[in-house]
Amino acid sequence: SEAMDSMRNADPRIIPAMSHPTVAILGAGSMGEILAEGLLRAGWETGNLILVARREERAREVERHTAIEASLDPAAAVAGRDVIVIAVKPKDVDYLLHQIGASVENGQVVVSLAAGVPIAVFEQALPDVAVVRAMPNTPAAVDEGMTAYCGGAEGDEGALSDAAAVLGAVGETIRLSEDLLVAVTAVSGTGPAYVFLLAESMTEAAIREGLPHHAAEKLVHQTLRGAGMLLSGSDKSAFRLRGEVTSPGGTTAAAMHVLEEGGFRALMEDAIQSATRRSRELGAAGSNEPAP
Repeated sequence: SEAMDSMRNADPRIIPAMSHPTVAILGAGSMGEILAEGLLRAGWETGNLILVARREERAREVERHTAIEASLDPAAAVAGRDVIVIAVKPKDVDYLLHQIGASVENGQVVVSLAAGVPIAVFEQALPDVAVVRAMPNTPAAVDEGMTAYCGGAEGDEGALSDAAAVLGAVGETIRLSEDLLVAVTAVSGTGPAYVFLLAESMTEAAIREGLPHHAAEKLVHQTLRGAGMLLSGSDKSAFRLRGEVTSPGGTTAAAMHVLEEGGFRALMEDAIQSATRRSRELGAAGSNEPAP
């Protein structure tokens, strides 16, 4: 039937509204708003969502942007919600848990986006509550996010399924063990910045070769977009795809030689190692700095 065909061809992120868990997003910063907007695009109704901000002016601002109710009271906002998303900075987690501790009940799922903060911190403050720790990234703003997540001691399959439904509204998800999330932060959490730096460098080089700015940007942006889509949509490895575009003695081979001789691989490894180390430090110290 036409109805069945429509369901088969629908966006796989969009599920019937009655199946959506209700969600409270505590933290109306960049990632909190990105997730809220993604949930709306994936079929959540505004009545099934609530955002919590720290300042009145920010609450009104996100209400205008999203049409989702925004509150200044986290304890009231979590009442009766299936999933509670913690989207505040790591340094603010302890105080927030103090605010909501008496309001969170067994059966609710707490999903933390606070980089570096271990599950044990949440389980100590919220005993017998299912906790899921997640590391998203900013391409979630265009539903192309990559989020790794793991569950705590109380996180049964039902809790993990609800968490994955929320996180998967803005892109792909992968379930890993908690000890791997520090490296995830350095790879996919920080990874968009590596790509943006590459785009910036390519654009500047293109302009120096005589291309006008608008042309350089269009060439670089679409090349990165197309290469990323080709890589993610192919069953071939990055190594094999690179080989297919690198003809012996050609222009690509000349460029690859410069990058290899310049230590491109070693620089990338050093960058990811440094980001991993900093992620570990931020989690241990509860730093004032945002992460990633």
